[in-house]
Amino acid sequence: MYIEDLKFSLWADFIERDFLDNEFQELIDAKIINGATSNPAIFKNAILNSPAYLSQLEALEDLEPKQKYEAVAIYDIQKAADIMRPLYDKGDDGYVSIEVDPHLCDDTEATIEEGKRLFAAIERPNVMIKVPATDAGYEAMEALTSEGIPVNATLIFKKSQAIECAEAFKKGGEKYGSKVDTVISIFVSRVDRAIDKYLKEHGIEVALSGIYNSADIYNEIEAMQVPGCRTLFASTGVKDDSLPAHYYVEKLLAYNSVNTAPIETIKAYYENGSKEKALPLESKTIQAHFDKIAAIGLDLDTVLTQQIEDGLEAFKDAFQEILEAL
Repeated sequence: MYIEDLKFSLWADFIERDFLDNEFQELIDAKIINGATSNPAIFKNAILNSPAYLSQLEALEDLEPKQKYEAVAIYDIQKAADIMRPLYDKGDDGYVSIEVDPHLCDDTEATIEEGKRLFAAIERPNVMIKVPATDAGYEAMEALTSEGIPVNATLIFKKSQAIECAEAFKKGGEKYGSKVDTVISIFVSRVDRAIDKYLKEHGIEVALSGIYNSADIYNEIEAMQVPGCRTLFASTGVKDDSLPAHYYVEKLLAYNSVNTAPIETIKAYYENGSKEKALPLESKTIQAHFDKIAAIGLDLDTVLTQQIEDGLEAFKDAFQEILEAL
């Protein structure tokens, strides 16, 4: 844990082979991070831009593009899992996440099959299978956790999504007969990037909507008390230069939570961020901000729906770009 009293963890939202061979271990040894996450966009940038993958890809030239991608990704995930195994063995997270093919987001059976296949191929207990929070995804989450497979539910923007994920994890854990570690990943800064310009024009304080939306969802997840399930705050890098780099980590510091962030954000928080708990926020405080948004005619639910769709498309596009390049 980064902050033991709060059961708060910092995970690196980054996977790249040179990083795994060097700085990753240093950050773990310094007790700054105790987990890692990946997604199709992260792997796209790593595989297509880093020379560290060239020799392996040359050896895989006879395989189909998706087989090449999986071989490369599985190697990196195994490496990360092995490096963090001592953390996992002592109960200090040590998890790394890998996402199923995002094109399967509306196919329950295919998502279950791929999740089980990836977990078996990686063959490490400290791996979380990332599943998008769609109608098909909720069923897959229940099925995977019912077999004891840890799951990272991703692309959560709405409270209703989080409730569906938590209920799926509860049912899956009950079927499995034991606690299964899971996280519900709420995307934060994308909400602010989508509406802050409009809010500013109407005199409403910016860089708060993503935080209040996330705080509202966090309250719900904590209230449900699903064994082994935690809130994970994702999309916490800052795009607005007027904000401190560690803004979305500091403002969402909460008991029994995880924040996964880019390396530069983590370093900024480690050096300059407050370690004082920021959540929970009172419901009336959250609602007051939502009321201001509604008063200027902005339908936040519609915005969040669009963010879910955009997020899915971005992951699909990144995944397709990898396959086309390979």
